[in-house]
Formats: sequence, structure tokens, C-alpha cells
Amino acid sequence: MKFIIQHLKAETGNASEGKTKKGSATATTKEEPTTVDQFATPFNEFNWGGGKKNTIHYSDKEREKYDKIYEDTFISIKDGEFVEGTVASINKNDVVINIGYKSDGLVHLNEFRGTNLNIGDKIEVIIVEKEDKDGNLHLSRKQAKMQRAWEKIVELSKTGEIVEGLITSKTKGGLIVDLFGMETFLPGSQIDIKSITDYDFYVGKKMDFKVVKINEQIKNAVVSHKALIESDLEAQRSEIIGKLEKGQILEGIVKNITDFGAFMDLGGLDGLLYITDISWGRITHPSDVLKIDQKLRVVVLDFDDSKKRISLGLKQLTQHPWASLPESIKEGSTVKGKVVNIEDYGAFFEIVPGVEGLVHVSEISWSNSMINSREFFKLGDVHEARIVTLDRENKKMSLSMKKLTQDPWETIETKYPVNSKCTGLVKNIVAYGVFVELENGIGGMVHINDLSWLKRIHRPSDFVKVGDTLEVMVLNIDKENRKLQLGHKQVEEDPWIAIEETFKVGTEQEGTIIKKDEKGAIVQLLYGLEAFCPTRFLTKENGKMLELDEVAKFSVIEFDKNEKKIILNHNKTWNLTVATGADEHGHNHHGGAPAHNSAQNNVSATASKAEKSKLGDLNAFASIRTKIDEHSEGEEKKKRK
Repeated sequence: MKFIIQHLKAETGNASEGKTKKGSATATTKEEPTTVDQFATPFNEFNWGGGKKNTIHYSDKEREKYDKIYEDTFISIKDGEFVEGTVASINKNDVVINIGYKSDGLVHLNEFRGTNLNIGDKIEVIIVEKEDKDGNLHLSRKQAKMQRAWEKIVELSKTGEIVEGLITSKTKGGLIVDLFGMETFLPGSQIDIKSITDYDFYVGKKMDFKVVKINEQIKNAVVSHKALIESDLEAQRSEIIGKLEKGQILEGIVKNITDFGAFMDLGGLDGLLYITDISWGRITHPSDVLKIDQKLRVVVLDFDDSKKRISLGLKQLTQHPWASLPESIKEGSTVKGKVVNIEDYGAFFEIVPGVEGLVHVSEISWSNSMINSREFFKLGDVHEARIVTLDRENKKMSLSMKKLTQDPWETIETKYPVNSKCTGLVKNIVAYGVFVELENGIGGMVHINDLSWLKRIHRPSDFVKVGDTLEVMVLNIDKENRKLQLGHKQVEEDPWIAIEETFKVGTEQEGTIIKKDEKGAIVQLLYGLEAFCPTRFLTKENGKMLELDEVAKFSVIEFDKNEKKIILNHNKTWNLTVATGADEHGHNHHGGAPAHNSAQNNVSATASKAEKSKLGDLNAFASIRTKIDEHSEGEEKKKRK
């Protein structure tokens, strides 16, 4: 621009000289004032080289020299550098800052929110960009403050110096603390040495803090107030623990309760009161006895200088209950106890707080059957028991509940003599029999062979169920081993004596095949009696075999009341050759094919099935009883004759 103006001045001067000469030739011509605009020509017609005759030319060396002189009139800056500037002006959006550079810088007005800013104020800013996209010098006061704050925080983390901060808000897991205008994090666990749950109480308060952790990469810092308290207490701890002695009594405050005990503040030093040292009696949880902030006198049981651990006791301040156990509590006396613990082998009764006795499962009942203590007892229940053994020195006591009553086995022969009939409750069923309880502590087993005279029992559970009542007879007493042998079928007389006449060899009986295999078939006869028919004797007149559930006539070929056995033959009911030529076991002595007897009638296919009598059917046994009585009368008449 300087050169253009010089050029214009030169052109103006030449033009003026020309007009003066021309004016001298023509005296009547009036001179007009000259301006730059008079010489304005279109841009493409302008003579850019017209003024070069008045232009000073510099060599490259001189140009560099003068450029340096010009640049040295301004300060040297670079991005990220801190500089101090003066507020030159304030407009609607920005604050203009003079930092002594060739151009003024701009700081957004929002960065001064809440600040009383005036023209001429000195402020520290940071160079964000020497020239942004709009050609402006971009400065930031906020970034400068944040950077300075971070530098101070980093220095504090190294020196461990204490700094005051303002708690501004609550966040997840802790609080936000303002240090030098920068946000730092205060975890909930670092607020105090005791557990804090109400974070809102601390918002807006100023407190002293210690920087305990920094992250340079993301410029994040963690502070702690608890660290200051702990450092103050450390001196107290050292002084207190230096004076500690086992057996020393201290006063403390319950500060925390856990499942295994309670932590107590002893005035700058923590101690642990284990659950087993709280009370002589059994407690389920420390909170049943203790409360937070409760003051207690405790005794020092043990301590570790290096680990700063102190074990405390509360129950040790009182006499052991076993030492003050009344003389009235002795072997043979009856006591009441509360169930405080249940194990597989028995239950513990608390007689007085701190004094317990064990009731073994074998001492619960006179019954021989196994008792599940966890099902029999419930925590908190109160029971009576008799003291069996008492060892004050070793602090042990055994109790018995069954000994509160007389042992029923002492009078077993009188109450349940052999051959006596009684009714009991089915308590258990096994493969070989049924266990029946006559009364509490008295019971016995009915063997599977003693369940029925007539029916063959394969599974006792098909005959009777647990909880059923069953009439039995006492067959044998084993007092030493506390066992009874019982029988159910013996309640009634042996029906085989009476039915011998009815089912004698050669008689024909109607029966139903109830079971069949390759050896033969089980046939159910009258009164529910079961007999056996070999396979070779199951052939019908038409040559086919009798099938399951089929009703047919059978001939009795063997009857053994001692073995309770009946053998049948169906072939004899229709085959005369077998009837005359074969022995009673079916062996043919004549040989040859059997001849068919047209006089014999086939068993009717529509014959009704024989009634399947249940065990203990009174009507069936009544019929047998009648035959027994008739047999007895016949024998007496013979004797009279």
C-alpha cells in the first residue's frame, strides 16, 4: 500500500507540472484542484510499474534485517503457552485481550461468568491457537485455570500436603470435591473411618483433603479425608498399644457389627470382639446382644504389635456359669432346657445361660427305631430332661428324655406275654417283613411268612401300608436285645387243619389261574387258597393249554398241611385213562396215547371265576371254623363210644 500511495503521488506531481505548462500557453484556462480520484483508472488499466522510479529497493539481506526488527516489536508466543494479558475491550460475545502480540486475542465471554471483569484488568490466559480458521488469536482463561489447578494437584500428590476443598455434589459411589476450580473424586470409603451412608450431609461443606491418587492421562484425581483422620490416629494408636497389657479393661464404642463379631473403637484404636467372647450363652448373631454406638467395658484378651490387632472379650468380665452352677443341679435331677443347637447325633439344651447339656438321639425315646433329631427338635423349644452325667470340671453334661418315664421293657413279660394278642401301628416295611409298634418304645417285626396262612406274600407292601393298624400275636420275647417276634396269621388258628378234609386228594376243585410260567401255574381256590398245577397237567380236552385268568376244574393230587402245599391236575378231570392208569402224580404206567372219555363234560367256559378272598376275610374263616368245630365234635363222639 505504501508503494501504491507513493506511485499515486508521483503521478499527481507529473500531471500538475503538465497543466502548469499548458496553462502558460492559454491564459484564460482556470486551474482545477487535483485529487487521487481524478487519477483512478480501472484495475486492469492501472500502471503498476509507474511509480517504481520513486521506490526504494532493498536487498534480501536488508529485507531480512528489517523484517526481524519488525517482528521483535511483538512478543514471541506458541500454542499451549501461558501469557498474561490486559482486558482491552468487552463486546457481546467475546473479551478482547491484549497480550502484546501483533494482534489482540479473543476469549469467549462465558469463561468469565460470575466474574466482575473491567477493562484494564490483568488476567492469565493460555494460547489455544495463534491463528484459528478465522485468522484470530484464540485464547482461553478456563483452560489456563484448569491447567494451573492440575499442576498444583500433581504437586500436592507428591508432597502429601493437605489442601482445603469444597464438596460440590454427590455422585455414584462418593462425592465431587472442587480443588482450585477443578473437580476431583472423593470415594465414600474415604470420607471417614466409620461407614458413611448419608452423602447428602456433606454436600456444600469445606473439608481438608489429601490427594491420594492421580491419573495423568485423563487428568483425574482422587482425594481422601479418611487418610487425614488415620494419620492423626496413628500417633494415638502407637501410644495406646504401647501401654496395652493382657487382662487390661478398656472402654470402647461399638462401631460395626458383622456375622463373626463386632469392631470397637477404643479411642483411636480398633479392637475385635468375637461372637464367642460376647456371652457365655450361645447367640446366633452379635446384633442380638449389641447395638451400634453402644458403650461397653471389655477386657484385652490378646494383641499383636506389628499388625495392630487387638482381641477383646466381654463375657470374661463375669464369672463362668459353670462355676456358679447351683448344687441342686446334679445327676438324676430333672431340668428344663431350651434347644440352642441341633446336630445329627442329638440336640443341645441350655439349662442356664452358658451351661448346656446334650440329649443324644438314643436318649430321646425307648423306641428302637432311629429318630431324626433335626425333625424331632426345633430351635427355641423347651423340653424336660433328666441329668445322666455331670462333669463340672470339664463342663460337660449328658441328658435323657426317655429316662423321665419307666423303661417299658422292664415289665415286658407281664404286659405283652408270649401268645398274647394285641394291636399295633405299622411303622416300617422292608422286603422281609413289617415293623409294628405296640406302644412308645415297644415294637417288633412280623416276618413275611407270618403274615398269612393261605396266601403267599411276595411283597409285604402289597399286604399292608405304613400307618395301618395290624392285629398281631407275640411269638417270642428277647428282653436282652429289646426285640419282639410278632405274627399276624397266628391271631387265627391254622386253617389248614380244617381244610384238609375239603381239599383231600382226589377231590375236584374249581380254581382261577392267577400266575403262569414255564414250570406251571398258580391256581387260586376257595378261601383265597393258592395251589400249584404243573405245566404237563394244564392241557384241556381240545389239546390247548389253560391260560391266565381262566377258570377250570382241577383234581387234587397232593395235599401237605405241614408244608402248606397243594398240587393240582386239570387233565384228570376229563381224561379217564389218566384217572385209571396214572398214579396221583400223573405218571402213566400203561403207556400209549390217552383215551378220551365222552362221559366227562368239559369245564364250562362261562363258569364264574372263583372269588378272590382277601387276607383276613371273616366269612371265609367262619366257614373254616365251622368245619373245625364239626371235626372236633366227631372226635369227641368217637372217644365216648
